[in-house]
Amino acid sequence: MSINVQHPDRVRAHEGSPARGKREKLPEWDLSDLFPSPDSSELADAIAGARKDARAFEQRHQGKLSELGGDALARAIIEYEAIDEALTRVISYAGLLYAGDMTNPENGRFMQSMQETVTEISAHLLFFALEINRIEDDRLEVQLAESGALRRFAPWLRDSRVYRDHQLDDQLEKLLLEKSVAGRAAWNRLFDETLADLRFDVALPDGTREMTSAEVLNLLSDSDGAVRKAAAKSLGAVLGANARTFTHITNTLAKDKEIEDKWRGYARPVSSRNLANVVEDGVVDALVSAVRGAYPDLSHRYYALKAKWFGVDQLDYWDRNAPLPDDDDTLIGWNDAVTKVLDAYGAFSPDLADVARNFFDNAWIDTPVRPGKSPGAFAHPTVPSVHPYLLLNYQGKTRDVMTLAHELGHGVHQVMAGGQGHLMSDTPLTLAETASVFGEMLTFRKLLAEAEDPKLRKTMLASKVEDMLNTVVRQIAFHEFERRLHDKRVEGELLTDEICEIWMDVQAESLGPAIRFEDEYKYFWTYIPHFIHSPFYVYAYAFGDCLVNSLYAVYENAEDGFADRYLDMLRAGGTLRHKELLAPFGLDASDPTFWQRGLGMISVLIDQLEALDG
Repeated sequence: MSINVQHPDRVRAHEGSPARGKREKLPEWDLSDLFPSPDSSELADAIAGARKDARAFEQRHQGKLSELGGDALARAIIEYEAIDEALTRVISYAGLLYAGDMTNPENGRFMQSMQETVTEISAHLLFFALEINRIEDDRLEVQLAESGALRRFAPWLRDSRVYRDHQLDDQLEKLLLEKSVAGRAAWNRLFDETLADLRFDVALPDGTREMTSAEVLNLLSDSDGAVRKAAAKSLGAVLGANARTFTHITNTLAKDKEIEDKWRGYARPVSSRNLANVVEDGVVDALVSAVRGAYPDLSHRYYALKAKWFGVDQLDYWDRNAPLPDDDDTLIGWNDAVTKVLDAYGAFSPDLADVARNFFDNAWIDTPVRPGKSPGAFAHPTVPSVHPYLLLNYQGKTRDVMTLAHELGHGVHQVMAGGQGHLMSDTPLTLAETASVFGEMLTFRKLLAEAEDPKLRKTMLASKVEDMLNTVVRQIAFHEFERRLHDKRVEGELLTDEICEIWMDVQAESLGPAIRFEDEYKYFWTYIPHFIHSPFYVYAYAFGDCLVNSLYAVYENAEDGFADRYLDMLRAGGTLRHKELLAPFGLDASDPTFWQRGLGMISVLIDQLEALDG
């Protein structure tokens, strides 16, 4: 029931952007497809019904699962799925309402109330997964053999039972669940509201303006170097002034994870994430090793090239995402952006575009920047019986068009996987990025093919390389930051300066000698939400980008039928693992050369830029 799916390098928003001018009204979502309002009878009835059903389910089935026949177990799973979907619908509504304005205390209170309510009801369902994991393998094989209805849920049973070796006593599991609302969830909320409340005074050419974190982050890609510097200095100063709070949150959550990992017997801090992603430790280690080994060829080489374009030996860190000197920084209106993305999707597959069009024909997207709104962008699947919702902060830049293509890919994937039902529609994070990154690539390739001006092509290539570096190199650097932080936290609480030192080490290693840092940059780790909400989430972005690079290379050389196989992959949801999903395309993520192929596409784009520069 996770809500806030964001990309750390997609956190860009600027209130008052020209994209929000009088020419176009940006769409806002309508959450009434979930519930009419927080005080609606429909919501109250849903909660009361779920509570009644969960208690009855517990009384009827607790302690009896291994004795059930296959068909009876299948019926129990169907009951469980219905109750869990009802609860997910409730918490999705609360989370999306909260994301729309995190500074509204009523939204915060409602979110906390719903988390406590859903957790209380879920406690009556907790036994179910625990008992399923205790069914002996040979007994489960008999149950599966005798019931076609149960075999439909075989993928969910397979993925649930991977946690068998890390399962605790039932009462301990119940205690951890019930305490979570006053533990990790409360610290997550403190982080969100602290960041949302911060204000940054930025000295702009037309005077000093007070901004939110999302607004000031957006200015780091402004065309004016003085604006970028002012934004960076203000961001670093305010984050530094609040670093003690962020340090305390980080230390507390890292210790909380260490304690639980120890009780559950996880070998490394990343192990639980790998298990949840249904990906082997060795595959992730190979990805991380390949990307870190490619730093000199990718990020170091590109930023040296960009420094040359700017006429300097080193880029100031606030110029890392700066537009190129030849970039005219033309803003793209919302309607134009929608057309570009849908055309790109439709050129690949009309069926894909038809699914995507639903997001624009209905109020499923929240686009404008508002005070208190969650920064960045995400796609939330809610439940299969409703539909996903997308949150954007659209500014009219080319990168915002790419963000639209990315989040729309998530949304389309979630709609198409919905046919698998609530329990099996979710994909592991490593595969959840496939459709989003593929959607970005389709959009980029179409726009590039239409660009005739050499300067525009260079700008587009550079922008794509930077997005790929942000998705691959930067996310693996984030992963390395988390690894070092969690490893060192075992030795005791970390001081702010110690966390900052880890941050600066991994930044220097990943970005290379062509980037010059200043002191305030050491606090930039504090605003990354994934470190707080989803430890070790970030490598999934690099996994997805490299996977899609390899997949797109197959597409470029494929005969008819690729699109159909691709759509089948999206429809599979969480029923297949990465080996099974990639096999129809002749790809294997466990092959040591797999990652090199994906990284090679980034290297080729940098080669093309160097050739244009020559």
